[in-house]
Amino acid sequence: MADPASYRPKDIPTDPGVYRFRDEQGRVLYVGKAKNLRARLSSYFQDPSRLHPRTRSLVTSAASVQWTVVANEVEALSLEYTWIKQYDPRFNVVFRDDKSYPYLSVTLGEEYPRVQVTRGELRTGTRYFGPYTHVWAIRETMDLLLRVFPVRSCSMGVFRRARSSGRPCLLGYIDKCSAPCVGRIGPEEHRALAEDLCSFMSGDTGRFSARLEREMRGAAAAQDYERAARLRDALAALSRVTERNAVVLPLDTDADVYALAADDLQASVQVFHVRQGRIRGQRGWVTDRIDDASDGELIERLLVQVYGAHTEAGGEAPRAIPREVLVPHLPDDVEALASWLRGARGGAVSVRVPRRGDKRALMDTVHENARQALAAEKLRRGADLATRSRALEELQRFLVLADPPLRIECYDISHTGGTLQVGSMVVFEDGVPKKRDYRVFNVRGADGIGARDDTEALAEVLTRRFERGRRELTAPRSGEVAEPEPVLERESFAYDPGLLVIDGGLPQVNAAHRTLGELGVDVPVVALAKRLEEVWVPGAEFPVILPRGSEALYLLQRLRDEAHRFAITRHRKRRSAAMTASVLDTVPGIGPGRAKALLKHFGSLKQLRGADVEEVGRVPGIGPALAHVVVEHFAAERTAAH
Repeated sequence: MADPASYRPKDIPTDPGVYRFRDEQGRVLYVGKAKNLRARLSSYFQDPSRLHPRTRSLVTSAASVQWTVVANEVEALSLEYTWIKQYDPRFNVVFRDDKSYPYLSVTLGEEYPRVQVTRGELRTGTRYFGPYTHVWAIRETMDLLLRVFPVRSCSMGVFRRARSSGRPCLLGYIDKCSAPCVGRIGPEEHRALAEDLCSFMSGDTGRFSARLEREMRGAAAAQDYERAARLRDALAALSRVTERNAVVLPLDTDADVYALAADDLQASVQVFHVRQGRIRGQRGWVTDRIDDASDGELIERLLVQVYGAHTEAGGEAPRAIPREVLVPHLPDDVEALASWLRGARGGAVSVRVPRRGDKRALMDTVHENARQALAAEKLRRGADLATRSRALEELQRFLVLADPPLRIECYDISHTGGTLQVGSMVVFEDGVPKKRDYRVFNVRGADGIGARDDTEALAEVLTRRFERGRRELTAPRSGEVAEPEPVLERESFAYDPGLLVIDGGLPQVNAAHRTLGELGVDVPVVALAKRLEEVWVPGAEFPVILPRGSEALYLLQRLRDEAHRFAITRHRKRRSAAMTASVLDTVPGIGPGRAKALLKHFGSLKQLRGADVEEVGRVPGIGPALAHVVVEHFAAERTAAH
């Protein structure tokens, strides 16, 4: 492990540029860009304890750092993308497509253009349309289009064999190919067909539909009913293709709409490709978060990766840059990014956050897709038996436990300014949540009002949990004198965990360890600190740093997040009830019983405030005189507010 001070550079320029961290073998570990190289690189060589764990791992794995000065931020973006593609550094975030999407392509670079379904590598001289979500959808679209635009769809080998034999393939016989291979149509006419197909797919649908309808009516008027029927079928095919692409934005809108859903471990990105106001396709990525990059930085890295392929390919590419790039968070260098995109597109490009209207509504839809994709990825990882087993084995190894922790309990404390404290207990068994064992504790404290701080609240929660477990162990069983407790309750507390996790840092884990010692409970306990995702063990001078992408850290974060969610949900309910009760306590003649009856009848304080005397008087226990008092109280409250 290298000491960063041993290779700390001097005389770093303040110009914009791109830098590379290398290891002892000269391999590139990380590529980054900066507006000011001196300011950016200096941040890597501060006190290692203050660095993000992933950054600390980078600087201790590297042996040198080099940089290249460029003229401006746009050049820095371009060079950064080139080096990331060239070196594939292991510390750089890589957004990996969650699947490979097909496109409809037309090879305009060939003498006889071909229409086909394609994936993968970008080629110049080819027009691409899509991406499509499913292959069957694009094949059905192509089948319908060939009825109207009978462009060649065969491979070059089939084309040459047909030309040498003088006989077209099956598509030529059923009029789904104009058969240029046998001279039924010349190169110029065939190219015109291909260009018409491209125009139709680009959104110019009305012109072709109107032309077919005119020709159909003309054929019918000339009593050429066979041709009129063929034109009718062709017109119906175009209508079906058009209907499949619903218009969601104005017809002149070309935009890619991005949304991001992220947690401390992973980030999920979805994009809807909108062309001529229609959603042409959807794509998604899920990546591990390997550093403390902000949401704006993640979006910038994504856009550079996605659109960088277009700058390499040149010409028309499947990932062609639209006029608008709509994002949930603006990158820090948004002007440089937009300038780079304009240079790649050869035209105007805006990068912005939609605030209202149809574009904002569409972004909300895209965000829901990103959120569900992230949830699905978490579920997939949680449902994978091999992954769960690896997480438990890693916890045993990293935390030096005697056995893998098959049952893990995690605790969190939630409160508002030290009041209405709530403690949560969530349970994972074999790496998955066991929700029937979840519990919440209303913290009472020594005076019955509440604990002085989180450590005292935590001590109370743990004491109540393990004392309850002891009572369940010694409770009489069925057939004995006393009535047994339900088996479900007995199982929830009597089974000691293999590991206890606290949401917090060193003070919290020390308090938990001290409480367990006083109770005589021998259970390993750790705390997970949210800021740097450090794992603290009791009495330790330094935290345990788990590998950022490890399944063990992922499992601990899931536990911590679930405990926090469970605690804050219960705390909000308790706070809401307390606020409601405090309002009704100020009404003369209304005690706890009548307050409960009023809330049960009206359902909420808002409904009660809007009720008249007659409605309030219908509540059991509330007479006409008291109903007048209640209504007048809320009327005076409204007057005072205004």
